[in-house]
Amino acid sequence: MSDTLQLTTLAQGLVLVSWWKPILLLLPFVGWAWLVSTIFDKHAQRFYLGREKWSAIHMVFAAAALAGALLLPLGGFLGILVAFVLVTAILALDVVIFVAVANRDERVPETAHLKLDFSSMQEARAAKAAAKQMGTVSLTIAGPSKISVKPPEKDSPDYAVRVTAEEIVIDALTKRAHEVVIAPAKQNTYAIALTVDGVRQAGEPIPAQDAIAIIDFWKSCAELDVKDRRRKLVGRVTVGNEALQHELKLVTSGSQGGMKLEMVVDPAKSVQRPLRDLGLLDPQIEAVRSLAAENRGVVLLTAPPDNGRTTMLYAMVGLHDAYTSNVQTLEHEVEASLEGVRQVPFDPSAEGAEFSVQLRSMLRRDPDVVGVGELPDVDTAREVSRADLDRTRIYVSMRGDGALAAVQTWVKAVGDPKAAADGLTAVVAGKLIRKLCENCRVQYAPPPEMIKKLGLPADKVKQLYKKGGQVLIRNKPEVCPVCNGIGYFGQIGVFEVYPIGPEERKLIADGNLSGLRAAFRKSGLPSLQQAAILRAVEGATSVEEVTRITAPPKPPANRTEQKKKSA
Repeated sequence: MSDTLQLTTLAQGLVLVSWWKPILLLLPFVGWAWLVSTIFDKHAQRFYLGREKWSAIHMVFAAAALAGALLLPLGGFLGILVAFVLVTAILALDVVIFVAVANRDERVPETAHLKLDFSSMQEARAAKAAAKQMGTVSLTIAGPSKISVKPPEKDSPDYAVRVTAEEIVIDALTKRAHEVVIAPAKQNTYAIALTVDGVRQAGEPIPAQDAIAIIDFWKSCAELDVKDRRRKLVGRVTVGNEALQHELKLVTSGSQGGMKLEMVVDPAKSVQRPLRDLGLLDPQIEAVRSLAAENRGVVLLTAPPDNGRTTMLYAMVGLHDAYTSNVQTLEHEVEASLEGVRQVPFDPSAEGAEFSVQLRSMLRRDPDVVGVGELPDVDTAREVSRADLDRTRIYVSMRGDGALAAVQTWVKAVGDPKAAADGLTAVVAGKLIRKLCENCRVQYAPPPEMIKKLGLPADKVKQLYKKGGQVLIRNKPEVCPVCNGIGYFGQIGVFEVYPIGPEERKLIADGNLSGLRAAFRKSGLPSLQQAAILRAVEGATSVEEVTRITAPPKPPANRTEQKKKSA
């Protein structure tokens, strides 16, 4: 009897907890383990984020979650419920931290950013169902009306056009291209060119018939007139999928050679940067902030084409409080919305429209700050010089290759050196320089002659960096996955900022450009070349890049040919 009772007691004692309770606690661990092993671990390995380090961090969070569940001083159903919530919260915190840190890392391109937004899962399922009915495509495309462009059926000839058009955009986004150009090349062929970090890369040629069909497709998506093959047309579309969302600015035009399409990726994002992120050195930032505090005079902003002039203009205008001051801009095209600023687009197609006349009308209303997006003609320059510059600050954006060249262009446009000099208070010149990929850049000891040529102290500069393009994976050289083998990743601005006081104004009025150059040097602020060299010393860029952007601009082809003929 006693033996039977003892066996019964032992048999009953084997059931310590309900079977569903440990399964409930395991569910968060299963989901977390799948996410870490299949996505996070591969992501860390691909972009060199420190795979072993993150594995250890994940294990610490898992141990903390397990310890919290086991040591929780609560019993019963309430204890299991609290333990489940605690485990889920700790593991979710690990997920959030990894995603936030990884997305902020410069080695991870924007197209590869991880997302925690599950709100669009239902929409994605609906889109996939529609795709099965009408043909499978990779991107959702929406025009100005925000209505998605439905993909054609697979049997339709338009289906191949859409797939090819999408492939061009996906390839550009994968390679981090800022601009895509489809333009006529040789007879009956077009060429696709990508601009990555400010450098044009030639692509594969495509038949003219296919290229025209692709251009017409994108024009129809942007709700532009497909039949108009001559005039310049501008439109915008939004493209995206579960991993990316981008805006494309489309510019189409015609010529004797055929149609041309330019696609700019995320134009609004590229021109909206705070002053601190432009690349100005600390002394230059102080000088610029001092200029902004003085609401009078003309400030020239200059850069070569596609070197961040609009970004510079928006950053400078953004230094003024648009809610306490009357801040306006006159632009050929508004690239992005500035909070509180009245941005006026110039419409050249309007009858009798002239940029200078519209600017004159704006200046007569006594604004505090005006940003002029372009200097298209001498009439505009003269309207600026005749404005009440004691009451109004005017930023004039103009093409140029440096501060001295900008002053020369300004004086020539105004036509009167004294009138041009009277209102000038500063000139800011900038260029974009490519940043070295931190994942594959190569350290080296520069030779003494290079150090001497750069004007650097030999005893302080012991190392510089150059582009790599490859990394060692299991002791084998492989193309760097971060920069795709280019060796550079992203761009940063280099600048020269020169306030213009009475001494400089007198030199400008006298036409003494040599004296003005010397005065700029005496200011103690770095020149554009010196700023670029400092970035190379920091390891942000290479000497080759410094040479590329500071080399004198090449003369136009026709002038070169004329010189050859005269020689």
